[in-house]
Amino acid sequence: MLTLDKVYHASYVLKEVIRPTDMINATNLSDDCQLYLKTENLQVTGAFKARGAYYKISQLSEEDRAKGVIACSAGNHAQGVARAAQKYGIKSLICMPDSAPISKVEATKSYGAEVCLVEGTYDDAHDKAVELQKETGATFIHPFDDELVIAGQGTIGLEILEQLPDVDAVIVPIGGGGLISGVGFAIKSLNPNVKVYGVQSAGAPSMYLSMAHKKIETLDSVNTFADGIAVKTPGELTFELCSKYVDEIMTVTDDELATAILSLIEKQKLISEGAGAVSVAAALFDKFPIKGKKVCCLVSGGNIDVTILSRVIDRGLQKTGRLAEFTIALTDKPGELQSVSRIISKLGANVVAVSHDRADLNTDINSCYLRLSLETRNFEHIQKIKDELARNGYMTVN
Repeated sequence: MLTLDKVYHASYVLKEVIRPTDMINATNLSDDCQLYLKTENLQVTGAFKARGAYYKISQLSEEDRAKGVIACSAGNHAQGVARAAQKYGIKSLICMPDSAPISKVEATKSYGAEVCLVEGTYDDAHDKAVELQKETGATFIHPFDDELVIAGQGTIGLEILEQLPDVDAVIVPIGGGGLISGVGFAIKSLNPNVKVYGVQSAGAPSMYLSMAHKKIETLDSVNTFADGIAVKTPGELTFELCSKYVDEIMTVTDDELATAILSLIEKQKLISEGAGAVSVAAALFDKFPIKGKKVCCLVSGGNIDVTILSRVIDRGLQKTGRLAEFTIALTDKPGELQSVSRIISKLGANVVAVSHDRADLNTDINSCYLRLSLETRNFEHIQKIKDELARNGYMTVN
């Protein structure tokens, strides 16, 4: 049974191996509320998972340690388990989905773990880990549905109340539910008046649907770049704890998430992975009644693959009107490109890519399509460019 004593004991055990992460006043992010960021993306291993994994492994008997540990993870729990096992001199085997970012796989190996890549999603990796656990007798370190793991994650709740005693609401990412179960339990046990809100990706809303239908739901598939919370089935223990200690759960789209990641980079100089930024996305896109409140967004991890990050930044720029794609129908004659460029330059946009296409079967023989990528200020700026092009006889077709 999860108790506050266990959460405090976990906090004591973890003092030497994790850092109490900073609480940052993010004044630049929102005008509607007093927004603070609990920066678990700056935790050792780059995510909160180090807490629960280490506390669970610290409580194993010598006999269990001798058999080693096994886990399943999309990446962050993998690193937490591998690091804790390395510190205790324990053999570790981690099953990861083959879609896990290369950076997370390599980071897990760097802590001395053996990695088994499994075709499919996190849930497929979980099934493989359970199978291997039966064969080896190693202790299975569940990423979320475990009392001691949840107690370890709950230490974040203690830190939030210590750093921000008058907080009105805490917004927490949800995958399987271990993080919000621990944080929600700790916060509600000490101050029941604080609202605890959970956020999932719209492409993986397993806990959202489970809470709405008051029974555990299993998704047929998940589709989100937030790999850390792409879980088809929430845990039984976490579902029970969420039902008791979480006030509301909402979802955010990948486009909203990309905007949040870009905002964190530009305005707070912080890198967050998709799973880590869902809390910020929820605050930015008004998913909860937090206007005028003192709000803590838990940024749960920062382990985003750089190849994904570049795509996320582009999407975030597009969603905020900072990057625009124009296709213009032109008469194919000298001077047209120069004329278009002069209009765009005059209005202060910057051309970053140009494509000139004469081969489209839908155009006249003496016509062509000019495709441009522009750096712009906002959607109003984009419209002003379109209007000026039209005034000069150039038709945009998208």
